[in-house]
Amino acid sequence: MDKRFLLILAALVLIIGGIFFFTKAKTSAPGQGGTNKAASSHAQGDNKKVVLVEYGDYQCPACGQFYPIVKQLQAKYANDITFRFANFPLIQIHKNAMVGARAAEAAALQGKFWEMHDLLYENQNTWSASSDPNPYFVQYASSLGLDITKFKQDMASQAVLNTINADTSEAQATGATGTPTFVLNGKKIENPSTYEAFSALIDQAIKDANK
Repeated sequence: MDKRFLLILAALVLIIGGIFFFTKAKTSAPGQGGTNKAASSHAQGDNKKVVLVEYGDYQCPACGQFYPIVKQLQAKYANDITFRFANFPLIQIHKNAMVGARAAEAAALQGKFWEMHDLLYENQNTWSASSDPNPYFVQYASSLGLDITKFKQDMASQAVLNTINADTSEAQATGATGTPTFVLNGKKIENPSTYEAFSALIDQAIKDANK
């Protein structure tokens, strides 16, 4: 009886161990870009005391409206803050958001992230409603002098998708539910309605950081 009990106990240990191993392997396996993947690091500016992060969607009309405001802020505060852009494509409502993010990240791998970022927003009305925006992205890549073969390969790569998904996970962790979502020194802020209102928030953050 004791021997039979020990055999049953050993079998249970093996079964539980196997389940644990399978579950761990499944969790660790590469998929659609898990949270263990590195987020993007697209930043401009020299002052790390004040950091403004935008979680954006290249197809989002509101992001397009904020784009010129953000460009003004980047110019005004170039020496006073660090501005970072991270991907948060709302794929449920913007059918071309993911491919737009892929285009920007593929350009980043050839050192042209900000240039592609700007082209995507400046030409948002041209490509966003297209049934196939890829020719537009190739055109933009060509105008930036990118290696088009590499650009296309990178756009379709798992590495680029991993980066976008890591950005998305980061955005969701901040409480972001829409775009653009702005985070100033680690705190999500309500989107200011004007350039002046946004400047006032940044001025206060700079003041607080230098106390």
